[in-house]
Amino acid sequence: MQKSIIILDYGSQYTQLIARKVRELKFYAEIYPYTLSLKEILDLNPGGIILSGSPHSVYEKNAPRLDSKILDTGIPVLGICYGMQLITHSLGGEVIPEVKREYGKANLKIKKENALFSGVSDGEQVWMSHGDRVLKIPNGFEAIASTSSSPYAAIKHKKKSLYAVQFHPEVHHSRKGKVILKNFCKNICGLKTNWSMQNFAKSKIEEIRRIVGKERVILGLSGGVDSMVTAKLIHDAIGSQLTCVYVDNGLMRLNETEAVIKRFGTFFKIPLKVVHAGEHFLNALVAVTEPEKKRKIIGKLFVEEFKKVSEQSGHHEFLAQGTLYTDVIESVSVKGPSETIKSHHNRVEEIMHLINAGKVVEPLKELFKDEVRALGTALGMPHDMLYRHPFPGPGLAIRIIGEITKSRLELLRRADAILLEELKEKKYYEKVWQAFAVFLPVQSVGVMGDKRTYENVIALRVVESQDGMTADFAKLPYEIIGHVASRIINEIKGINRVVYDISSKPPATIEWE
Repeated sequence: MQKSIIILDYGSQYTQLIARKVRELKFYAEIYPYTLSLKEILDLNPGGIILSGSPHSVYEKNAPRLDSKILDTGIPVLGICYGMQLITHSLGGEVIPEVKREYGKANLKIKKENALFSGVSDGEQVWMSHGDRVLKIPNGFEAIASTSSSPYAAIKHKKKSLYAVQFHPEVHHSRKGKVILKNFCKNICGLKTNWSMQNFAKSKIEEIRRIVGKERVILGLSGGVDSMVTAKLIHDAIGSQLTCVYVDNGLMRLNETEAVIKRFGTFFKIPLKVVHAGEHFLNALVAVTEPEKKRKIIGKLFVEEFKKVSEQSGHHEFLAQGTLYTDVIESVSVKGPSETIKSHHNRVEEIMHLINAGKVVEPLKELFKDEVRALGTALGMPHDMLYRHPFPGPGLAIRIIGEITKSRLELLRRADAILLEELKEKKYYEKVWQAFAVFLPVQSVGVMGDKRTYENVIALRVVESQDGMTADFAKLPYEIIGHVASRIINEIKGINRVVYDISSKPPATIEWE
């Protein structure tokens, strides 16, 4: 059997991103909890091991640890950020708190020629995100790169295939990060490429058939890329055993319900149960302003609606969801001790009970958005269906800051529709990762027709990203931003100001709530 890379997860928000980048290079990678024993690791017969980052510090009393015997197995190891500090701490080096957290772009100064940095130029940009630093490296190691603030930006063992970097090569902003990961997999571990999305699709179809057997599955279809690909994959696996349900929660974009029904019917040609539950959701959200509470209410109501449909449609043993890795990692720790950033509607208590009982099918939960699109392509799905912008499960509820009302929803829908219409018209829609409007809970003074106005504010959020884990605001031409703002203000009564969000992720998230 072809050897693979195993990634020991210490809780970094970027752990799955490491796996994604490795798979993108066509090397197979799997994520395991850092608690895996040495025997379990050896039984997997890996070609290489990567130690992920973590929100913890190695000198903390209950910090996640590393069995140093792993470093004596002869298996090549690459430590990333916390992984580097673990190697250092485990082998007698010293790690101390950084006086000032190093976060963002840095330039790599390569001090010594080595296999890990083959093809990486001196001065190359890398991405730092750490609050601790290595003060003293272990015996037998040497520094192979530094930055202006990190004398040990990368180290290696003089005799063993043990490497460690303080920066994050898996993040898009480390410009030659994929080259570094490829060097580790190919040159240091000696692996051959054997990963493809076609293989993934085939294995997932087999897995779904094995898990589901002759039982029935009910899928909540949102009409977005994730749920459509999930529907296609599961339908390819079990056919008519799948029941698809679309819940109109009253929080969708302009004309979204009609578009979903049309897309689904045209492509899948199988029945779609449509539930119009907008009033139910809006009534439950009256006076609710806290984002986490919004998400949990919406998730709970989704489960209730599914239960009703399931009972009316006969027994369904499994619930299917188009959950992506970004949903999982921001909500709960799946494989390692990561921190919760925000709850997702598909990770509320009711659904977690089903997940823990093994009653939820989530075939995309280890994929990123771009991988989902690649999977959809492998499944033969049309381009325009796959390249729609991401839309959150809670819908416009988390794009209205503060209380949700019908009037606010209407204003936001129309503003959002203008933004997307203009981006498509100007051929920018597929150049950006995601674009949407946000309703702000403030009013501002304006003047229209020589009269004073005191009306609402809309923020425009347009970002560029590779995977949704990090993002920069899109540098749209001013004339496009200006035209969109002008149309929104002139065509939608009740809005007199438009602002443009220029924050990146991190520290901000893509969505506002």
